[in-house]
Amino acid sequence: MSVVVPCFNEERTIVELLNRVTASPWVCEVVVVDDGSTDRSRALLAEYAHPMVRVHLQPRNMGKGAALRTGFGLVTGEYAVVQDADLEYSPDDYGLLIDPLERNLADVVYGSRFQSGAPHRVLYFWHTVGNRFLTLLSNMMTDLNLTDMETCYKVFRTDLLKSIPIRSDR
Repeated sequence: MSVVVPCFNEERTIVELLNRVTASPWVCEVVVVDDGSTDRSRALLAEYAHPMVRVHLQPRNMGKGAALRTGFGLVTGEYAVVQDADLEYSPDDYGLLIDPLERNLADVVYGSRFQSGAPHRVLYFWHTVGNRFLTLLSNMMTDLNLTDMETCYKVFRTDLLKSIPIRSDR
């Protein structure tokens, strides 16, 4: 499995995140795309030495979409997971995310902050309302039954992911 980490000004968490991701038994490569960080993120990435970790430096801040598009183009694993650098989501959950793919029940898996009953970051009222509204609209348009469309945690079969034309930079 490949892990794509879009990174922008994450000096407080990037090293811990990489330590946790590379410790996962599911991971074969980590592609970090630094999106023009202005803090110490780039220096920390330059110092981080691990054979599974590849770092791509965007020339300037181009947006999370551009960072993901770049990372998706570089992955080589059978599956690709999106892992934000802020540690809101735990690499310990990779097995749960990959399970439906391994059992050929899905080609894409969206994690959900609302399904597990486990503790999660407190969501502010209007953020929750907006998330639920956008998820409802998405479900109506796609005839899916997602519970958290705005989640960062997404896992794709890499061949499928590379067939999707992604255009948004933000």
